Amino acid sequence: MNREEKSATIEEIAAQIEASEAIFAVDYRGISVPQAAQLRGKLREADASFRIVKNRLTKLAAEKAGEDRLAELLQGPTALTFVRGDTAQAAKAITTFNKEHEVLTYKGGFMDTTSLDEDAFKSIAKLPTREVLNGQLAGVVASPLTGLVRGLGSMIQGLALQLGQIAEQGLVSGEAPAAAPAGEAPAAEETETASEDQQDSEDTSPEPSQSDSSAEGEEEPKAEQEPADPDAPGSEAEDATGSDSDTSEQDSNEEEG
Repeated sequence: MNREEKSATIEEIAAQIEASEAIFAVDYRGISVPQAAQLRGKLREADASFRIVKNRLTKLAAEKAGEDRLAELLQGPTALTFVRGDTAQAAKAITTFNKEHEVLTYKGGFMDTTSLDEDAFKSIAKLPTREVLNGQLAGVVASPLTGLVRGLGSMIQGLALQLGQIAEQGLVSGEAPAAAPAGEAPAAEETETASEDQQDSEDTSPEPSQSDSSAEGEEEPKAEQEPADPDAPGSEAEDATGSDSDTSEQDSNEEEG
C-alpha cells in the first residue's frame, strides 16, 4: 500500500468514526470469509458496517477524528463495527452470530460519551430494537388519545339519542305531540278548547225569525172542529147553563109586570 492509498484509508476510517453513534471492537481471529459476509449482512440491517482494520492506520484516523478512546482498543487483530443506526440491533446481531460460531472476542467499545465493557455490551444486545421501541412508544402515546376519542364518541352518541327523543316529542321541529292512544282521557287543555269552540258556535248560530215561525205555523194544518155530541158530558153542561139563563130572564119579566 503506497502513501496515497494509506492516506485515503485514514480519511475513510476517520469519516466512519465521526459518523458513528457507537463503535464496537472485536478480535476477529478464526472468522472465515463466508462468516464475515454473513455478519456484514446482519449488521447492514441495523445500518452498521463491519471492517477489519490495520491498527496503525486506525490510530492515525482516530487522532484525526478526535477520538482518543479508540487507541487503547487497537491491540492485536481488530475488526471494528461502526454503528450509524440502531445500536441495540447491531449488538444483538454480533451476539447472535457469536453464539452460532464462537469466533469473535469482544474487546470494548463506546456509545456517544459512554464506554461499554463486555457486560454493558451484552445488556445492550438484550434491549428491544429501535423499531420495537418506537412501536411501544407510539402505543403509549396513542392510548390516552384513544380513550379520549372513545369518550367523545360516547358523549356525542348520547347527545344524539337525547336529541332524537326530543325530536320525537315535537319539541325541536315544532310539531304537536303524538295523539294519545284510544281509551285515554283527553288532556285538560284540549277539553277546555273544545268547550270554548262549541260555545262560540252556539252563540254565532242565527235565531229563527218571526216570519219563519209564522210560516211554520201556517204550514201546520188546523184541527177540524167536530160537531158536538148531544150525549157528551159537555152537552149536558151547556143545556144546564141555557136553562138557567132562561129562568133568570123569566124572573126579571115578572118583576117588571
